[in-house]
Amino acid sequence: MEPHTQKMLAQLRQIIVLTKNNPKRLAAVVGLLTSAVVFYLRRTTEEPPKLHRQSSSMLLAGGAREIFVPNEGKSVRMIIKPTEKAVFDAHRGLFIDKYGRPAVPSSGQSIALNKDSLRRFSAIWAIMLRKVNSKTSAIMLLHLVFLVGRTWLSLLVARLDGRIVRDIVAADGRSFVKAVVMWLALGVPASYCNSMIKFLEAKLAIAFRTNLTRYIHDLYVNSHAPYYKLPNLDGTLTDADQYITADVTKFCNAAASLYSTIGKPLMDLIIFNYQLANSLGPVALGVLLSNYCATAVFLRRMSPPFGKLKAQEAKLEGEFRAAHTRVITNAEEIAFYEGASLERAVASSIFRKLTQHLKLIAKTKIAYNMLEDFVLKYTWSAWGYIIVSLPIFLPEWGGQLGSYELNSSVDKLTRERDRMKGFITNKRLMLSLADAGGRMMYAIKDLSEFAGYTARVYEFLAVLHRVNSNSYQPLPKLLENHERGKRKYSTKMNLAEAHPFSLEDVQGTIQEGFEGVRLEGVPIVAPGSRHDMSGEKLVNDLSFIIRGGDHVLIIGPNGSGKSSTVRVIGGLWPVFRGLVSRPKGDNLYILPQRPYFSSGTLRDQVIYPDSHADMVLNGRTDQELINILKAVRLAYIPSREGGWETRKEWKDVFSGGEKQRMGFARLLYHSPKVGIIDEGTSAVSSDVEGILYESAKAAGITLMTISNRPSLMRYHKLLIRLGCGETGHEWTMEPLTESAERTSVETEMAALKEELANAENLRQRYNEVTELLGGKVN
Repeated sequence: MEPHTQKMLAQLRQIIVLTKNNPKRLAAVVGLLTSAVVFYLRRTTEEPPKLHRQSSSMLLAGGAREIFVPNEGKSVRMIIKPTEKAVFDAHRGLFIDKYGRPAVPSSGQSIALNKDSLRRFSAIWAIMLRKVNSKTSAIMLLHLVFLVGRTWLSLLVARLDGRIVRDIVAADGRSFVKAVVMWLALGVPASYCNSMIKFLEAKLAIAFRTNLTRYIHDLYVNSHAPYYKLPNLDGTLTDADQYITADVTKFCNAAASLYSTIGKPLMDLIIFNYQLANSLGPVALGVLLSNYCATAVFLRRMSPPFGKLKAQEAKLEGEFRAAHTRVITNAEEIAFYEGASLERAVASSIFRKLTQHLKLIAKTKIAYNMLEDFVLKYTWSAWGYIIVSLPIFLPEWGGQLGSYELNSSVDKLTRERDRMKGFITNKRLMLSLADAGGRMMYAIKDLSEFAGYTARVYEFLAVLHRVNSNSYQPLPKLLENHERGKRKYSTKMNLAEAHPFSLEDVQGTIQEGFEGVRLEGVPIVAPGSRHDMSGEKLVNDLSFIIRGGDHVLIIGPNGSGKSSTVRVIGGLWPVFRGLVSRPKGDNLYILPQRPYFSSGTLRDQVIYPDSHADMVLNGRTDQELINILKAVRLAYIPSREGGWETRKEWKDVFSGGEKQRMGFARLLYHSPKVGIIDEGTSAVSSDVEGILYESAKAAGITLMTISNRPSLMRYHKLLIRLGCGETGHEWTMEPLTESAERTSVETEMAALKEELANAENLRQRYNEVTELLGGKVN
């Protein structure tokens, strides 16, 4: 019988003995055992609760989201809490002023270790450590404990080193063996401290990066669409991915390493200097402190602008990465155009600029590293030998050891042994002190590079805050004060000083919660390439009202502002003048001109942007999705692709017509009050096109279509024609009656007949050219 079985039987026998003469206690024990057995059987027979699917998410109270992340065949539950709006409002003043400019200038001249760099870092620090009682604070405190412990152990090692040398000189074998055993015993906690310091430094870097990345994600990917406005409207930064993936990582790693690089040497300097001051006297301490200050000032003045060089390196790295990202994004088009040679030349030229800059940094470091090594390794060592010898050659200035040297009652042999012990101990302390001071001086270069990383991250956060808050105010007007010869800025600002139709000149209003779509005196303006540039007006003051069932078709030539009108209604472009009223939240759904497919299952492509958990929470079923696919003539897709849980690169799987029909499936799934379709049926046949529009209208969706296809007129009630007038900025609006539809179709038929008549002339000319070339006419 197995031991654990014997133990269980013994416990049961003990329970029986205790309850033998007590029926109530026996009944209670039996009931408890029965409940335990029933619970165990139910736990083993019932299926465990299943998640909706891996990588699904569910919206919780307060805006938090519960995410199930696949990990080694299992799903790990995570809860991501978004950053509160109040936090962004509190931080905004740290990054931008009231004119939308960075609160701390980030020009190339100020990327250095100075007061501005400290202000930038303090602003970012408010993000990385928002709460004192947080996990990050606990890691920093634990890291500090190990740093203090490692310094204390270094002091014990220095004393023990002197004791070992003394015992060797005195030929005291017993004491020597004890000292060696103590040396080995100290090695265990010392090694553990060193490993934990490195481990906690890595944990601290991850904690910094987690806090900063989540903050940036909440600021960059939100309902205000800063991910769109940053490259398309603001124009200041174009490589946001470089900032998020590379610059933030370098900054957090550098911040965590600086905490260890500066914290450990600083702790060593304080403790070792205190010990040496007691041992060698105040003169030695004064010489040491003077040496530190002189070296720091000297190396600071001789240091090249590493911060500026690192910031330029990060910028070139971003340009090089963007060149390859552009090739990946447009691979098919580049292949069709056979533009590989040109793209290779562009990438190679950017890479050449990057390598030249890296060579410049390497050359710049040569002379500085030589100077740094000579000062820190050899000059400091010479000063160390001089200071350690003070108790011997100048005992009056030598502190405790000097007093010991002046004591005539000590015999010569003991004096020599203790002198050797004191010299070795102080030498060990001086070496550790020189190493700590050297690392502090080396940190000057690291701090300069860290200033470059700080400037990059700070600039990115400042631009994100500006885009999210739409802080595009006109800059103050410079006034010259000739009497005092000083420059000052006027504080009286008004929108009249802004560039017309620039982001500094946005005066329109957006109203949420309207039952349809309304525009009153809204000019459609394409914003400039920078936030301080004037935009291009495409349509003069556009005014119309669309209520439930008033399906409208917007037509016009290319460049007349059709898709631009959608961007203004959708909130991607600003409303420079007038009023835009639109439905609130999910009651407005826009099908863009280019269909987008997320990385997920087939089900995700129909319900996007909902997750499966959101779908189940709303009471929707897969059978309902099948009915929707039947309505858009895509019922064959699930069986063809292997079911709802199939994961593929869907933009390469679906054909052009299937992509557009999948867009209509999303429209039917969300069933908004208003659906805007921007060229959503250009790859669909006319018969299927009619089915799609009839299905959307039957679902009670008011449609606004951007298209030049006359066949769509029969599904709409109103027609808005853009690009009219002499300037091409005028527009007209008219009801779509049967006669108007017939006239439009007849016009299209006339155009087709004209093309067919011209086709005969083209065939005849083709035959003539073929005969001239000596060919045979087919």
